[in-house]
Amino acid sequence: MKLIPARFMIARALASGYLSSGGHIVETTSGTFGLALAMIAAAQGYRLTLISADTLIDRTLRCRLELLGARLEVVDDPDGSGAQSRRLERLQAVREKDAGTFWPAQYDNPDNCYAYGRLAEWFVRQVGQVDCLVGCAGSGGSLCGTAAILREVFPELVVIAVDTPRSVLFGHPPGQRLLRGLGNSILPRNLDHRLIDEIHWVGALPAFAATHQLCRDHALFMGPTSGAAALVAQWYARHRAGAMTVVILPDEGFRYQETVFNHNWLAALNGWPVAIADAPATLEKIVPGGEGTWTRMIWGRRVLEEVPSGGETARRLRG
Repeated sequence: MKLIPARFMIARALASGYLSSGGHIVETTSGTFGLALAMIAAAQGYRLTLISADTLIDRTLRCRLELLGARLEVVDDPDGSGAQSRRLERLQAVREKDAGTFWPAQYDNPDNCYAYGRLAEWFVRQVGQVDCLVGCAGSGGSLCGTAAILREVFPELVVIAVDTPRSVLFGHPPGQRLLRGLGNSILPRNLDHRLIDEIHWVGALPAFAATHQLCRDHALFMGPTSGAAALVAQWYARHRAGAMTVVILPDEGFRYQETVFNHNWLAALNGWPVAIADAPATLEKIVPGGEGTWTRMIWGRRVLEEVPSGGETARRLRG
């Protein structure tokens, strides 16, 4: 999926002169966007440096990135939060060393959002009117980019964001996250809280169980970020049977064969196996949960500072 924004951002940078033919690209990534950049760099002859954390880059993904010719720099992540600040410091050091380096800046570059106009158009062509859009929040690009275009066409569109406990995106304090591929330890500019009607925090365990259910019931071999999104979308669709609900499934299952699809790895997790709840617990204010929880809150298209207990988190993150 990340080929959509990666292609668009590289093409725009080349056309505007921010990137030269055969130039150097550097980015911080949890994996998927970095893989898309590596594919483009290999096919189009760019040099690529990717900055990540040791908790994010598994053996299989590292092999794929290196085969594609990417240079990988991995920082320590002792608290398991993603080491985003440390990754950005390393990225800036690379840019200072090579002044001509292009940084796509997926978290803050509006081209990340604009690229998903293609996905919004595809949804409309395939299903007609869209009543609800469900998607995970990480950089904010896919969910907010798709939602902004669809809401221009369908003003009553319900937008549901899927996050995970201990991600700061919707007001939780930062901490170790077992569920990767969504969430963040910084606030990206591409995340527009004013587009969001509901927020669901899905812990790792129900996300893993939903991922297995996707494969078992629908033959969809997807990753746990997709599992979390599908869990929320299926719940909404059951309760709004007349609504056209669409969901973005952002990751495939191949990089999770040694973890989420490994029964021995799962058996070692505290709380596994877990039964998937029929519905999330509804909260009146932001309350961090654990890895076995699934909660929701009516966000009401507010900025973070307007949400009870969200203002403190916003002030801390924005300095």
